[in-house]
Amino acid sequence: PYWPAQMKYPTAPDGSPLWLLAQANFEEVPALHPFPSQGLLQIFIHDDSLYGLNLDDPFDQSRFRLVYHPAIRRDDTFLLNSFGFLEDARYLPIEAGVSYPLSFQLGHELVPPSDYQFDQLLGEGFFEVFGEEQWEVRNRYSRAVLNAPHKMGGYAFFCQEDPRNPGEPMELLFQLGSSDQFNCMWGDMGVANFFICRDALQKANFSRVMYNWDCY
Repeated sequence: PYWPAQMKYPTAPDGSPLWLLAQANFEEVPALHPFPSQGLLQIFIHDDSLYGLNLDDPFDQSRFRLVYHPAIRRDDTFLLNSFGFLEDARYLPIEAGVSYPLSFQLGHELVPPSDYQFDQLLGEGFFEVFGEEQWEVRNRYSRAVLNAPHKMGGYAFFCQEDPRNPGEPMELLFQLGSSDQFNCMWGDMGVANFFICRDALQKANFSRVMYNWDCY
């Protein structure tokens, strides 16, 4: 990963290092308000059975971490070039030591029923008008609007239910789903989401981010 040599590497409370899950250079990401237009965002998680998630407090970044570098320096003498302190991983949802380049393209989505915004936009009980066929219609609609499993922005996907509080609207910052193409597996074919308040995102303040992952 990109890391300044003089900067303390992210660790868990017990001192064990966190692992890079993903990093995005916003200069290479299509313009998407209110995301930054420059800088590098990194997401780190801990190598444990919950992948760094605190089930009691999904905002607790003690075992996962978001780090934002406003400017990118490419001077090799400035960067850490040895990561031998990262020992063999046991629980990571990704393959340790293997990286895949990220590429982005703009797209449009319809809101899925699993997203809390569905009720706000279309009303609670929307599918009840279909009577006995409401669950069949809901399932068909869900399949039809199934969105990209890996992305920044847009509507989130959940295997279970949306953990966000509708009283505190949060944007989808980053989502990474399970995939055989690059050996990523969250539990049983799950998905991970990272959420942030819009105001904080506009200010490029990633100190309060909600982390969630679930599976089937």
